[in-house]
Amino acid sequence: MSRNTIIPLPDELVQKYNVAAPRYTSYPTVPYWDKEPFGVDQWKASVNNSFNESNERDGISLYIHLPFCESLCTYCGCNTRITKNHKVEEPYIKGLLKEWDMYLEVFGKMPLIKEIHLGGGTPTFFSPEHLQQLINGILKTVQLHPEAEFSFEAHPGNTTTEHLQTLFDLGFRRLSLGIQDFDPVVQFIINRIQSFEQVRNVTHQARLIGYTSVNFDLIYGLPRQTLAGLKNTVRLMSDLMPDRIAFYSYAHVPWIKPGQRSFTEKDLPDPYEKRKLYELGRDLFTDLGYREIGMDHFALPQDSLFLAEQAGHLHRNFMGYTHQYTQLMVGIGVSSISDSWYAFVQNVKNVEEYLKLVNNHKLPVVKGHILSAEDLTIRPHILNIMCKGKTSWNIHTGQSQALMDGLERMQTLADDGLVELSSYNLKVTPTGKRFLRNICMALDARLWADKPSTQLFSMTG
Repeated sequence: MSRNTIIPLPDELVQKYNVAAPRYTSYPTVPYWDKEPFGVDQWKASVNNSFNESNERDGISLYIHLPFCESLCTYCGCNTRITKNHKVEEPYIKGLLKEWDMYLEVFGKMPLIKEIHLGGGTPTFFSPEHLQQLINGILKTVQLHPEAEFSFEAHPGNTTTEHLQTLFDLGFRRLSLGIQDFDPVVQFIINRIQSFEQVRNVTHQARLIGYTSVNFDLIYGLPRQTLAGLKNTVRLMSDLMPDRIAFYSYAHVPWIKPGQRSFTEKDLPDPYEKRKLYELGRDLFTDLGYREIGMDHFALPQDSLFLAEQAGHLHRNFMGYTHQYTQLMVGIGVSSISDSWYAFVQNVKNVEEYLKLVNNHKLPVVKGHILSAEDLTIRPHILNIMCKGKTSWNIHTGQSQALMDGLERMQTLADDGLVELSSYNLKVTPTGKRFLRNICMALDARLWADKPSTQLFSMTG
């Protein structure tokens, strides 16, 4: 039997586990952060504590959100500001540097940077000169970890050779290109128009300059997406063989992102069709030599993500999967999320409000969460499931009531063949790897203690 043959999961599993569930980029998940009082001073203390614990050992990660886009991609769930006015660039860059200066004050000494990631929005909306101003403004205040790695997200339609060269000269070696789908019917309905030639040119130019890792973002479950169209997208992609592929499930949340109302549920594949799209993509990637990593990711065998997973070092934070661990991740810019391990915060989502706060020397946080002892018990297990496909506990941690309750709920998933349970271990099965969100949800003490009355999350199917 060919690997390209779609072997569907049992219909009853697809139906049973096609439920609304978090993506577990954090635990607790964002809707449960503001259930307790929270203050900026608490956040600063948590950052300072985490910095002192981990900076010299691990360094820190820095995420920078650049929200501007010239047009709205209607599928997008990110925080964006749509404008063609490039005069917004310089005030925003200055605002980012002011926020970073406030974090330097919290640290109390020079940080050791291990990761920088530029996300969006569209980072390449900004001119190469303004990106250089931003990165140089940060680099002059830090030391670089010997294994420091810089990456950025790029739109194939506006990423120039000058962008690539400027960022390479600043130390960037990884870029991620948002492809989504090459099918012109899909591109039209999601308003994400880019040709294969544009993608090929950016990829080839990046490799000529010296970039060592190119990632393609693809999405399954998009409106009017077909098996034939996805197969052709992967065929075109195979001419370029990116080092990594992020193969995301489309999250339909029009109550949060009104742009998604430009099409309806009737345009979307049903759960069974969507599962076939995923299985087809997964089989085609495997045929091309990619290895499945964690959830939604594939990498070539020589890629650092695959090597990290094999070694048991794969890590996941708000920037995605990474082969490098840091305890402290600082996010600057509108809507950015920061993680000290002991606490989370998210910045305000409005550009004008953000600039007003940072220009008045105030950290622009809007909400956050100090993790409880129970949170800190559950969080590592969810991270282990997402990164390693397994987790374990001992007689002491096993006495946590929250964990015991979660493992009791997990028995149903074990009966369905998604996990294997023993006295002090949990292992995700090959079938269960398709249902990581459902597996993590069984351990989500916050969600089970306070089930939402309305739909907060996208469907898993």
